Amino acid sequence: MTIAERQTQRDPHEGPERRDTRAWAWAVPATPIGPLLLAATDEGLVQVVFHAEEKTAAEAVARLIRRLGTEPTPVPSPASGTAAAPAAPRCAEHLAEAIRQVESYFAEDTTAFTLALDWSLTTGFNRRVLRELAAHVPYGTVVGYQDLADRVGEPGAARAVGVAMGSNPLPVVVPCHRVVESGGGIGGFGGGLETKRSLLALEGVLPQPLF
Repeated sequence: MTIAERQTQRDPHEGPERRDTRAWAWAVPATPIGPLLLAATDEGLVQVVFHAEEKTAAEAVARLIRRLGTEPTPVPSPASGTAAAPAAPRCAEHLAEAIRQVESYFAEDTTAFTLALDWSLTTGFNRRVLRELAAHVPYGTVVGYQDLADRVGEPGAARAVGVAMGSNPLPVVVPCHRVVESGGGIGGFGGGLETKRSLLALEGVLPQPLF
């Protein structure tokens, strides 16, 4: 079986692919690297999108409607006066916590995310690699593409690891910015190399840019 086939093959331990629709909500908080679209389902944070200006955010929301099978859930606002606010759906609770932790990360107060994650937008080899990255490559460290391939028992799959990083639906939280070339190069990044350098500088891996 080729690596490409492994990338799309479902892990037998993951259970059947979900076909039902899921409630979800989204928001676009401002960050030092630009607006990030965060989307969460009832299971947890499901997607992070870089550079989420109006057009990019609209396209991302449209894709999520297709993938998740339903329109986003309106997030309730506090009721006026002294009446209690309506109970927030679980997806809104996950979204609020994701916003809180992302803001804390950029304020340099959080070095480890403790969010519930919904992995449904990735499967097979890609999901295995991303789970390994999230669990075992901590803040302020980096790992090579080859090293990560070795860790998941696929020593010939360094290039496929790069593909998995490029398809990561949860960047920043699942830290694909910490994956670099084994020879010392910074490697590629779906959010752009300037963004990757900024994240690595935030974590103390690279010096902060002069301007």
